[in-house]
Amino acid sequence: MATTEITGTTKRALGFPPTAAMLLVKVGRAAERWFTEELKPTGLTPKHVGVLFEVDARPTSQQALIDTIGVDPSKLVGILNDLEADGLIVRRRDPDDRRRHIVELSKEGRSRLGAAKRAKGAVEERLFVGLDAEQRKQLHSLLAQVADTSGVFEGCVELLKLSD
Repeated sequence: MATTEITGTTKRALGFPPTAAMLLVKVGRAAERWFTEELKPTGLTPKHVGVLFEVDARPTSQQALIDTIGVDPSKLVGILNDLEADGLIVRRRDPDDRRRHIVELSKEGRSRLGAAKRAKGAVEERLFVGLDAEQRKQLHSLLAQVADTSGVFEGCVELLKLSD
């Protein structure tokens, strides 16, 4: 298999036309690796950041986080424990249902989330360097539609419309 060295990574030339699903998997894995690397100075992982983004959008219950983030409940507890130990989130009892905990972003969490957003921006710039602004917007829109219609996430298209 032919290889080419590009910016510290080995780029492999395929001998067959890749499917869209194969490309999504490959690009997704690269994005996760690069995001993990960019996040190292913040002390966060992509899973931590997923929780912080969701909690920043709206304080929410632990159960709702399990549903929206899509992690195993036991893993979410570990992620929340990490974030709480670092002072990035606060868990408080829901006044309407004392059995539930509401997870909120702390002031320090908001600051660290800012650093994570910068890391995300660096990764997106690296991933999409060959696309102009209109192509990036189109790709984002198409990926949101795929996420919505495949059941991976719900409401992505609508949320993108609201953010414009």
